Amino acid sequence: MALSKLEKRIRIKRRVRGKISGSSELPRLSVYKSNKEIYAQLIDDKNGTTLVSASSREKGVDAKGTKTEISAAVGKAIAAKAVAAGIESIVFDRNGFVYHGRVKALADGAREGGLKF
Repeated sequence: MALSKLEKRIRIKRRVRGKISGSSELPRLSVYKSNKEIYAQLIDDKNGTTLVSASSREKGVDAKGTKTEISAAVGKAIAAKAVAAGIESIVFDRNGFVYHGRVKALADGAREGGLKF
């Protein structure tokens, strides 16, 4: 029997997470997207803490336009928060999602905001 869409994503996620890990010097930028919203957080896996987070539900994010435009705004917002916290370099974790569309827009927005990955 074929795997469902969610099962495929989780299998990819496990494979990727076996290879990458975040630390306080080089945190992991984890992206999650639902049908309506998009969320991003910088995670220190060694201590098990979230350093910075941003989402399309926050009031500070400009939530006008298409979902792709909103994703780019979330990327810029998390980059601004990360730079304020003294974080410049990160490891990108697409969380099993295809690097295309909203996930790519968020990554490009984070790069425009000053994050290096």
